[in-house]
Amino acid sequence: MARKIRWGVLSTANIAVKKVIPGMQQSELCEIAAIASRDGDKARAVAQELGIAKSYGSYEELLADPEIDVIYNPLPNHMHVPWTTKAAEAGKHVLCEKPISLTVEEAETLLAVRHRTRVKIGEAFMVVCHPQWVRLRELLHAGRIGELRAVQGFYSYFNTDPRNIRNKVEAGGGALMDIGCYMVLAGRYAFEQEPQRVVASIERDPAMETDRLTSAILEFAGGQAVFTCSTQLVPFQRLQFLGTKGRIELEIPANAPPDRETRLRIDTGADIFGGGITVETFPICDQYGLQGDAFSRAILENTEVPVPLEQAIRNMTVIEAIFRSGRSGMWERV
Repeated sequence: MARKIRWGVLSTANIAVKKVIPGMQQSELCEIAAIASRDGDKARAVAQELGIAKSYGSYEELLADPEIDVIYNPLPNHMHVPWTTKAAEAGKHVLCEKPISLTVEEAETLLAVRHRTRVKIGEAFMVVCHPQWVRLRELLHAGRIGELRAVQGFYSYFNTDPRNIRNKVEAGGGALMDIGCYMVLAGRYAFEQEPQRVVASIERDPAMETDRLTSAILEFAGGQAVFTCSTQLVPFQRLQFLGTKGRIELEIPANAPPDRETRLRIDTGADIFGGGITVETFPICDQYGLQGDAFSRAILENTEVPVPLEQAIRNMTVIEAIFRSGRSGMWERV
């Protein structure tokens, strides 16, 4: 059995405590060895609750721990690049939450950091490790729906709390950065190319100034991806991939549950009432654990991480173009 990679978690962020750490603790190659918070008592309490051996009252102490191989960075968006840089300079590999930065220019600074420090840096799009996304690509490659021509996505939740970090514009909050990034990824993942141009409509919250309703069209050489995301609508998510001979639907594309099966639908279009639909069911799994194992394996085998910096930068390039289009009201080149 391969040795386990020792992970340190940079903060007690909700996504880490509720989702990522429990998932990785069930994985094959990950040991959650330490957690840090700027509040030592909070770090100790979380470590005790989750059975983590070490806790630190500062991020710097965690980065200085020689027994940590890799850092998971779930800090707010505006802290991603600064602390990913510090972790890399401390000799740690880094898995950073998405989106990896606030701007393309900021993300690109990490290329030099990676080159200088020789560590692995990846973006935490855990969805690409889930069997349903792996199967989606297999079906597309096999021509199951003919030629892919359109991707349609919707992702929303309701949160109007001005104190929530996702509603702070200066911290990189808003719908497009928080959840729209998955929809951008979906188009790029399915077409396996970059969009040439985008057009978008963005509505901002009058008080918080974050984008609360964003819709975009991404124009690829192979077709179009269209999506809507919102932070102030009924919670819902769905992805459709439509080809010349069929359709694939991902029922829960982003928040695939760790405690129940997930489903993918393949529709031949035989009739409008669903007579041509077959359903593929995926066994219970935890996409955060799968992501942790994939990243750990890349360290052990010195191979590429699931979502390397180059892919993170390309996704951010599209996001930036969508924001530009929201301001200009025009098509924007990517």
